[in-house]
Amino acid sequence: MNSPRFDVISIFPEYMQPLSLSLVGKAQEKSLIEINVTDLRDFAEGLHKSVDDTPYGGGAGMVMSPEPWAQAIDSLSDDPEGNYELIVLTPAGKKFDQAMAYELATKEHLIFACGRYEGIDYRVTEHFRSKRNFTVREISIGDYVLNGGEVAALVILEAIIRLIPGVIGNPASLEEESHSLSDESAEQLVEYPSYTKPAMWRELEVPSVLLSGNHGEIARWRMEQSKARTKKLSE
Repeated sequence: MNSPRFDVISIFPEYMQPLSLSLVGKAQEKSLIEINVTDLRDFAEGLHKSVDDTPYGGGAGMVMSPEPWAQAIDSLSDDPEGNYELIVLTPAGKKFDQAMAYELATKEHLIFACGRYEGIDYRVTEHFRSKRNFTVREISIGDYVLNGGEVAALVILEAIIRLIPGVIGNPASLEEESHSLSDESAEQLVEYPSYTKPAMWRELEVPSVLLSGNHGEIARWRMEQSKARTKKLSE
């Protein structure tokens, strides 16, 4: 089986440089994953390589033109037998969560469309949604607006890639994280608070149960803390 492939299309490809760092960078070095970044302007025409124009119907801002996007995506999906997932980053999309991260981590090829300005001409979404070997998802990372989709792509990629086997050194650590879905029958909880040495720091002590060596009591304490934290978030 080939390593999962992630393609990012942006007019600011240098925005993706953090993907060469830390665990994501090491995963690429080990060939656990493949990440490619495409400059949308490579598919634009004219002296100024323009990729946007004024919106039909009037209104403020500019809309990204469909043809450069279609050509860029076509260039990354030329295998007629391939299965492609196009991720369009937009504040109007479905909100990203851990369940979606687990699902996307199983896909063989994701293409991220990082729009700017007032977004990408919607016909791009419609066109690729109509193709047999494409699934198109419009995704948002929260109820706020960013200057572009690059930050959202970085967030989603990091959440996905860390779930791919071999990326995290100790996979058991994924099971106790906030929003973990390792046990689908369990309530989805945020993670309990964590502590390390020294046991006393600036007059604040580590909870005594964590120093007891009683693993049953520690597990119960952690579960209680997770439930309390989760409840507080909903208040």
